[in-house]
Amino acid sequence: MCGILGVVATTPVNQLLYDGLMVLQHRGQDAAGIATGNGDAFHMHKGSGLVRDVFRTRNMRALPGNMGIAHCRYPTAGSSSDSAESQPFYVNSPFGLVLAHNGNLTNTQQLQEEMFRQDLRHINTNSDSEVLLNVLAHELQESAKGFRLDLDTIFAAVSGVHRRCRGAYAVVVLIAGYGMLAFRDPHGIRPLVIGVNETPEGNDYLVASESVALDTLGFRVLRDVAPGEAVFIDMARNIHFRQCAESPVLSPCIFEYVYLARPDSVIDGVSVYETRLRMGEHLADKVAERIPVSEIDVVIPIPDSSRPSAMQLAQRLGLPYREGYVKNRYIGRTFIMPGQATRKKSVRQKLNTVAQEFKGKRVLLVDDSIVRGTTSREIVEMARAAGALKVYFASAAPPVRYPNVYGIDMPTRGELIATGRTDDEIAREIGADALVYQDLDALKASVRGLKPSLASFDCSCFDGLYVTGDVTPEYLDAVEESRGGKAMSGNVDGGDSRQLNLNLKTAGIADGQEVRA
Repeated sequence: MCGILGVVATTPVNQLLYDGLMVLQHRGQDAAGIATGNGDAFHMHKGSGLVRDVFRTRNMRALPGNMGIAHCRYPTAGSSSDSAESQPFYVNSPFGLVLAHNGNLTNTQQLQEEMFRQDLRHINTNSDSEVLLNVLAHELQESAKGFRLDLDTIFAAVSGVHRRCRGAYAVVVLIAGYGMLAFRDPHGIRPLVIGVNETPEGNDYLVASESVALDTLGFRVLRDVAPGEAVFIDMARNIHFRQCAESPVLSPCIFEYVYLARPDSVIDGVSVYETRLRMGEHLADKVAERIPVSEIDVVIPIPDSSRPSAMQLAQRLGLPYREGYVKNRYIGRTFIMPGQATRKKSVRQKLNTVAQEFKGKRVLLVDDSIVRGTTSREIVEMARAAGALKVYFASAAPPVRYPNVYGIDMPTRGELIATGRTDDEIAREIGADALVYQDLDALKASVRGLKPSLASFDCSCFDGLYVTGDVTPEYLDAVEESRGGKAMSGNVDGGDSRQLNLNLKTAGIADGQEVRA
């Protein structure tokens, strides 16, 4: 779950990319980077931290050019918070390439070995994104006629990436002297949308993780990039589309609609906000089955993602809706913070109660999901400390029982509070008087009701079914062991794949350094 942007424009793009990263900051707070191009030269600056902390005026001045890509990083399975793994990544052979990636590859070890033994390429970091970059570079080399690229060569290289890479990937790439390439994995697990801005000098094009970036930057949405599709925009700003996968099937990650995306985004033609309203309607029916409505005095959301669901739930049940928690907006999203201790400390810093909304009342708290249970436990304790007589808890998502290996940091089953516990046991763990979870079928219906043609989703964190078909119990065990966790075999079926955990130093581009292809 990272944020990516790519722009080809008639004017310098550094400010556009910075502003777009600010809009996508919710998708990653660990690191940020921008790379721009002007002809054959690349310019790049990246580092750890929030976008506003990584970039200063001097850094922006060192990023000239009318095309560029940007990335805000969220660390995933097998990665670290080392600035060496911040993106974009760069290679100069056989062509100058700069890449930014949202997602996670599940066959990193296999590709790593192929890089060393067959492709004769060296990988500097533990990042699967660098592996993906080198796979693309090798496929370009294999497809190229001499040392020149054309459309057929570029799209053939993307087809090669699809054949070799497994997992989730939405990608933007600068190719020195040629233009910008963007593509999405054959399952379309991670979102990618393209927009246009008509100017007197010609069309500007923007590719982004979420439509909200297009909206705020003044671009009109053209459409979502289809699963398996590649988009190439050349230096003259001509745009080309081609399907590069053999059997693409759209299976977007349903957790994007639950939590990851901003509510004002539209992903694969579905409004995130409207989806969350429908989640609240379905959840209201489930609450009414489990808890007497007369036993609830007030509905209170856990800000911010759960607000639409909580409002719709309250309306459907005829209950008062109140804001009982005030959020400190200068603290990051606790779910995507690395480290359990950091997350737990941040809950109290992030939220404070409005005491009068709890004192002497039986409250129903509504959250978008429960992952590790850390935040939920602290929030219930805060409600009781504020004087609540009873605290009921409702989750707009089903129990998270399995790791998400496609770009969300849920790799260790032992960290997931729902793994191996019943709903009543989870309620006791978080200190609630009762707990109600959304049904998975109801969650799917919330999204599919707005676009009936969406036949499938990646719901692996809820049902343990991984759409790429290569995630095995052994793979999950290897990921957990690499993180210092305890292996727990026997939850999923599939092929054979493992995660490699490397500890190698990086050799990157210095801040503001110009690199020529």
